[in-house]
Amino acid sequence: MQTIESEVYQGQFGTFTVTDRDRQSVVIYRSALMVAAVSFGIGAIAALSQFIQPDSANPNVVDLITFLYITFSIGLGIALATIHIYMAALHRALQIFWAIGSVSAIGCAVYYQQPIGSIVYQHPITILGIGFTFAALTGIFFKEAFCFNRFETKILTFLVPALLLGHLTSLLPQAVEASLLAVWAGLFLVFAIRKAIRSIPPDLGDKSVFEYLKNQK
Repeated sequence: MQTIESEVYQGQFGTFTVTDRDRQSVVIYRSALMVAAVSFGIGAIAALSQFIQPDSANPNVVDLITFLYITFSIGLGIALATIHIYMAALHRALQIFWAIGSVSAIGCAVYYQQPIGSIVYQHPITILGIGFTFAALTGIFFKEAFCFNRFETKILTFLVPALLLGHLTSLLPQAVEASLLAVWAGLFLVFAIRKAIRSIPPDLGDKSVFEYLKNQK
């Protein structure tokens, strides 16, 4: 296999190179985000179709939402494993949030014996557990907004917790929840597509900073 020559960059604490392994990690991160975004988007469309026609709920659609949620969660987990964040404590916290959310989703599925979409919709209290998954996702949005000043992630950083808290407290009308979900799904897909077409080095960050922080330990 042909190897691309490593590129040398000047960082804050010295020079560093961008290797094939670095590029691969970014490709995996972006691919995982795309899988998560597409899965979430299709799941949102399916959920909104059930909201529009609640009297003709299709069990196959409900099962599809569960499958898409699992795919979304796996994609998010891979993204959290490959994302580059300077603060190791924050990185670990987001991964722990994802794990708590995943365990909560499994526990709720076993306890309620219902598809995941129905559980969250009918039992808002489950947001206190399953919501950790989306807290981890919000962490990615916040990181991307802070590092790259992206408009979609700025909006999502506030929209996601607002929708979850609104559903948990039952303060938001269903029509508003549906609208916010549609905006969330659309902006998430915009974010993933924009990530896919950017050059790779920005997603790696300054490797000299990572090395400096590692040596400081």
